[in-house]
Amino acid sequence: MTTSLPPRAGRRCHNALNPLHSTLYFSPDLDREFGALGFTDPSAMRLAARSAALGAVGPGTVAAAFYNYSHELLARHLPAVWETASPAAVLDARLRTADATLRRLLGEEAVASPEMAEAAGLALRAAEACTRHARPLYSANADLPVPEEPHLAYWHAATLLREHRGDGHLTALLAAGLDPVEALASHTATGKGMAPRWVLGTRGWGRADWEAARERLRGRGILDADGELTESGVRLREELEETTDRLDAAPYEHLGAAGVERLTELGRGFLFAAAGAGAFPADLVGKG
Repeated sequence: MTTSLPPRAGRRCHNALNPLHSTLYFSPDLDREFGALGFTDPSAMRLAARSAALGAVGPGTVAAAFYNYSHELLARHLPAVWETASPAAVLDARLRTADATLRRLLGEEAVASPEMAEAAGLALRAAEACTRHARPLYSANADLPVPEEPHLAYWHAATLLREHRGDGHLTALLAAGLDPVEALASHTATGKGMAPRWVLGTRGWGRADWEAARERLRGRGILDADGELTESGVRLREELEETTDRLDAAPYEHLGAAGVERLTELGRGFLFAAAGAGAFPADLVGKG
């Protein structure tokens, strides 16, 4: 495939935008907004927030779309969450959460800045080239209206680009023969994924599931006896990202090299500010 972009430019842009989207799931504003709807369980809140664009679905649909969540965990909360609040009410609360979170983390000046409006325009332009086929989470979010306020339009566009890449990544994981827990364990072994405590606490798997997956990865030569990636494992994880890059190239090709560079620059500025304001737990990422 010919490209006008520098190597991994789309991936770098994604890595600047995606974490800012994810601040919502660690935000105390989400607990407040969803608590006002009647939610009491943090897992239920976060599952509802991400899956609401799909409609009042059950655990099977979400297990397919999320890939690495335990069906048992999902079945404890879905479809029961929709008795607490409708998908439409959840989506409204999600947007209120994004508004409160970005204002708190970035400050009113950044939210109202020309740079925010510029970033929103660039991200929305990139999202114009996203495709719907075999991308359920992107496609569901693409049916939602674009918010008028620039910081919310930016968050919405980051959501579209995140889910577009994520849907493609699941295709790559499936083709590589990695089941949900193997995918998580091999990502954690890179040092760039969630620490095991966070994986097990949010995805619904038990320690026995984790260790069994690591043993299967050892059997395939992906992990060594110490649980570190082998050369084959490093190569597999990079091939996964390269395949994901290829499946996710269209938005960034559409935006063009200069636009991607500028969006990455702006996105990193907002992300660093959010991280500096305590957007993420200190122990979120790591092997231990």
